[in-house]
Amino acid sequence: MRYLIPLVAGAALVAGLASPAQAAPASNEWTADVSGRAVTWGGSPRTGLIELGSHRLAQPANAVTAAVTGDGVVDVRGLRADGQWTEWLEAPATLPVTTSTIETRVVLSSGKASRVKLTAKQVPATVAADDVSVAAAGRSYRVYATREGLVGGTTANGHVIRSRDHFVALPSRRGLAAKNSGNYSVQVCASNGRCEWAPVWDVGPWNTKDDYWNPSATREMWKDLPQGKPQAQAAYENNYNGGKDQFGREVANPAGIDLADGTFWDGLKLTTNSWVTVTYLWTGSGPVGTVRTSDAAGTVNVRSGATSTASQVGVAANYAQVRVTCQLTGQSVTGTQGTSNVWYRIASGKHIAKAYVAGVSGATAC
Repeated sequence: MRYLIPLVAGAALVAGLASPAQAAPASNEWTADVSGRAVTWGGSPRTGLIELGSHRLAQPANAVTAAVTGDGVVDVRGLRADGQWTEWLEAPATLPVTTSTIETRVVLSSGKASRVKLTAKQVPATVAADDVSVAAAGRSYRVYATREGLVGGTTANGHVIRSRDHFVALPSRRGLAAKNSGNYSVQVCASNGRCEWAPVWDVGPWNTKDDYWNPSATREMWKDLPQGKPQAQAAYENNYNGGKDQFGREVANPAGIDLADGTFWDGLKLTTNSWVTVTYLWTGSGPVGTVRTSDAAGTVNVRSGATSTASQVGVAANYAQVRVTCQLTGQSVTGTQGTSNVWYRIASGKHIAKAYVAGVSGATAC
């Protein structure tokens, strides 16, 4: 369960009517009036998000600065060559790619913001550029998982937590997906062989600036820790930082991921907090698709083979992204994306029907 300060249930706060979206001209300096934008409050500590959408640059760039009038900071991310996004970085930021499309969001801790001015330019790269030319599964680490619970509360992206919900929380908003989006998703596998694919919709446990899956060159805090080791685990096991988290609280478990109740009980069939293997799918490359179910809180069965009679070896949550290793012909299935006999292999021995996965392009035959 979460060990951050108690959650304050959030709600969508509209500080006036939002202006209709208009296509702005391409430019490397632009401003956004945010005084009338919807603010989504949630998470713990409580934060507000104002999604500003994407902006086309006149000249490709890899660095963004931002000035906010009022409260808040600005997160930025860039569109990669494969159509996926980099992680969110707090401005001023140097992105791992040179891009012509930037997306931004304002993060509030309290109060309001009225205006944001942004500038994008090209600067010498500080880290190696993302290589998306070759398919890769993404970084994978074994971490301790706790059950989030908090049914009826609001996550950091504004999602109201349902009974037996399906999502995860990671201790950094760099991998926080927007509500009803899965462009930051994980594959979580338990020692019993079951896996779930779920979107990242909350921030925690313990810390909020611990992107431990990243190398020290880009990790936001705790750069002296080994890549893949959450700060909470180091604090709990090795008395790192005096055994305390970034807020000075005594760490009571080594958790590096929180699982929503449905992910915990139904997806992975866990009965107690456990060690799991997590793949941070956005750190990979190659064909990707988005799971879509008719029920907003639904899941799709993941099978050991390309047929509904094959054993169920996990589930994929609505809005979760899946990395497609290859595709094969199997049983014909009718789902939200039509009728098809194509199945996607999304991990070794793990298959999902194409009829429930949108947007896959470039998948090769198994």
